[in-house]
Amino acid sequence: MAARARTLVFLPVLSTRLSTRLNRETISVITTTSRKCKLLSVRMASSQSAATSSLTRTVALPGFAPVQVVAGPGLSEPDFSNAIDCSLFKQWLKNMHGEKGILTNERISLIQVQIQGVDMFGSRVGFLKFKADIIDKETGAKIPGIVFSRGPAVAMLILLESGGQTYAVLTEQVRVPVGKFILELPAGMLDDDQGDFVGTAVREVEEETGLKLKVEDMINLTSFLDHNTGQGVFPSPGGCDEDLRFFLYRGKVDGETLKMLQGKETGLRDHGELIKVHVVPYSKLWRTTSDAKVLCAIALYEMAKKEGLLS
Repeated sequence: MAARARTLVFLPVLSTRLSTRLNRETISVITTTSRKCKLLSVRMASSQSAATSSLTRTVALPGFAPVQVVAGPGLSEPDFSNAIDCSLFKQWLKNMHGEKGILTNERISLIQVQIQGVDMFGSRVGFLKFKADIIDKETGAKIPGIVFSRGPAVAMLILLESGGQTYAVLTEQVRVPVGKFILELPAGMLDDDQGDFVGTAVREVEEETGLKLKVEDMINLTSFLDHNTGQGVFPSPGGCDEDLRFFLYRGKVDGETLKMLQGKETGLRDHGELIKVHVVPYSKLWRTTSDAKVLCAIALYEMAKKEGLLS
């Protein structure tokens, strides 16, 4: 009876351990299968998307698998071609497979890109919207990949000293995306692929404020950032690739010049720019507007001064 008792006690323990081991192995198999199914599901969805689009192109990525690019519903053939060939899309692909790009992480895979919208600025692509199917191969989960691409731009912090006080020059503009008039720094997108940031900054200042500045008087505040940052600022990297360079100009003016600037109407009217210039004391600038460019420029300027980087 004692031997049987010990056997009766031992068998449930053995059974429990075996059951636990089998459960773990089953869960592991199910999890692995689930990941493969997710990945397969995404690949099938991408294939179906490609099949329903008559516009498809395969783009080579050095050192990585080629990427299939398809046109979204309603996208014309000229817009599709312009999108793939534009500098905005090429730069995004370069970032993806570059030295610190997403694809250098072996667990991430780019399956397909769907071009959804193109806005032409004359003969060049100004804005581009697309969706990238990107997968975490370890979990099979899709990584958010909706992109609004507008590329590099500049913003200028203009500080004018008059009567012992420092003033900042702002522009008031109609900003349809937020439905408001916004006070902000003079700013603008690069008009070409040459990467002339400082030249663009000088032109934008003249167009938006009427002030004629010299290239040699502009200080690149973003050049003080660590080199591995790319020495630019991404204001909203979760959805947009905008890459900002901030420039500083400091000068002295008389009171008459400040009066002339205050309330001045400027901008390229034929481009829909309705701009009014505002001059505000620099000491109150940080609480005058919700423009992120203003707040970022103040931070860069103040830290550069603190560390003795500005003469």
